[in-house]
Amino acid sequence: MFGIVRPCRHGMCGGLFKQWMAHLCGLCLALRDEHGHAARLVTNYDGLLVSVLTEAQTPAAAPRRRAAACALRGFKSADVVEAEGVRLAAAVSLILASGKLRDHIEDGDGLYARRLVAAGAGRVADRWSSAGSGTAAALRFDPAPLLGAVREQARLERLPTAGLLQLTAPTEAAVAAAFGHTATLAGNPRNREALEEAGRYFGRLAHLLDAVEDLARDRANGVYNPLAASGTDLAAARRHCDDAVHGLRLAVAELDLERRHLVHALLVRETGRATARIFGEAEQESPEAPPRDPRLKPDPGGLLSLLCLSASCCTCGLYRPPWDEDRYQSGGDRCDPGGCDACGQCCNACSGCCDCCNCSCDC
Repeated sequence: MFGIVRPCRHGMCGGLFKQWMAHLCGLCLALRDEHGHAARLVTNYDGLLVSVLTEAQTPAAAPRRRAAACALRGFKSADVVEAEGVRLAAAVSLILASGKLRDHIEDGDGLYARRLVAAGAGRVADRWSSAGSGTAAALRFDPAPLLGAVREQARLERLPTAGLLQLTAPTEAAVAAAFGHTATLAGNPRNREALEEAGRYFGRLAHLLDAVEDLARDRANGVYNPLAASGTDLAAARRHCDDAVHGLRLAVAELDLERRHLVHALLVRETGRATARIFGEAEQESPEAPPRDPRLKPDPGGLLSLLCLSASCCTCGLYRPPWDEDRYQSGGDRCDPGGCDACGQCCNACSGCCDCCNCSCDC
């Protein structure tokens, strides 16, 4: 599960966090039901924003279904979202994940430098792209902007003089198309322009924050990074991110929404927190890596690593291999891989109006 929007149950009202989890689990189950267990690997925090935006624009809440107990919910059942917005989120996640896989293959990152691994990953990427395109077509969503973004990104990264915003443009276009289509699914076309604007800002922010987070590792491994390739320092990248957060806030304010609270919490509040968190980590002068748990074994790589990754996926994260940093953590602790920086600052026992989440909730 990857993405920049990582709500923590200690930093969000109980009611809103429950809604967010309903969309997250709904996305995971939609991927499983339509595309098989392996497709659950592409479940991600940012992709479910498509589902949240679709529900927020409709007069009635999206239908729910009762899901069985899951390890990541502490073996509890839950009501999860089952609607067209979740299926669109699944399609978008599959197509973009296939592009990410191809990017790793082209760059020869880690295991992908091995011929057999690259060949297998290429087949998986083709399957995910085909599956996502099929679901998108069923929802009257043209996947061309997403598929084109993957090809255009690869082309731009081969240019010697591409600027930073030129490099983020394909991601901006892809997210804008996905956000804009939620207006069609919700039957609210007047929101389309503002949604596309929000998508462009969010796409830029996601691309830049991912680059900042990976910058040190990419430099050490000699892997392509848009900041290094364009000669952009952290100060300039921070200005671009702050501008994107501001533009995103204005675009969200223009939306005509039936339920605004969760959208505001994710697209406004959490993006600001993500920007502060990632740049705070990147700008530390002498960051020291946290000590590795002595109980963990080294990752052997190769086929064994791939088999263990598949086992972890098929058991909803219950199984963790001996070298996984989450092996000795509870399911609740695994929910926020970025760490919780808001514990005790919000409203675990609030009632009435909750200022921090901009909502009225029943915590």
